[in-house]
Amino acid sequence: MIRFDQVSKRYEGGHEALSQLSFEVAAGEMAFVTGHSGAGKSTLLKLLGLIERPSHGVVTLEGQNLAKVGRAGIPKLRRRVGMVFQDHRLLMDRTVFANVELPLMIGGMAPHERSKRVRAALEKVGLLSYERQLPATLSAGEQQRVGIARAIVAKPMLLIADEPTGNLDPTLAVEIMGLFAEFQGVGTTVLIASHDLPLIKKMKKRVIVLDHGRLVADVAAQEVL
Repeated sequence: MIRFDQVSKRYEGGHEALSQLSFEVAAGEMAFVTGHSGAGKSTLLKLLGLIERPSHGVVTLEGQNLAKVGRAGIPKLRRRVGMVFQDHRLLMDRTVFANVELPLMIGGMAPHERSKRVRAALEKVGLLSYERQLPATLSAGEQQRVGIARAIVAKPMLLIADEPTGNLDPTLAVEIMGLFAEFQGVGTTVLIASHDLPLIKKMKKRVIVLDHGRLVADVAAQEVL
């Protein structure tokens, strides 16, 4: 599903966020990317969402070289990649339903099909009864669930999440990670950037460790202690 081949990312000013990074993630796998603040976790995910481009090396997704995806092709690729952020990035003046529906509207899906997809996604995250509420009326954990519903509503092949539990208490964090594991259980590839090592250990999934942009460890799920 994912392949990084000697990928580096250098920003203006000389900061190298990633350096000669190589790894693969299989279709249907769930893995964590961890490391210190500034290790390159977020940059790695941004490359997969074409928010950033590598300075060197090749990133491929389902065999497609992302360097060959032009500006016009980015929206199509992003419909195949669901993205979840720490700060939710919800539209506070729109209902929960409208927030989740937005990617489908942009994709041109018919209204009847959009309604079915949105309600199915909200039911999956336990928020169907909140569809007409505004995000500001929800708790932090519920807002994160709305963000997850929005990320999965288009049934993406890949779900990436950048510190999705960073603003949640430990109990809610476990619940949110459980949701991601459920999505993997139905065949979605899941890649999560997180610095929460105790939570990562509980999940017992593969762990990719970065240090100053370099891969320093790749721990298989059965080896996570």
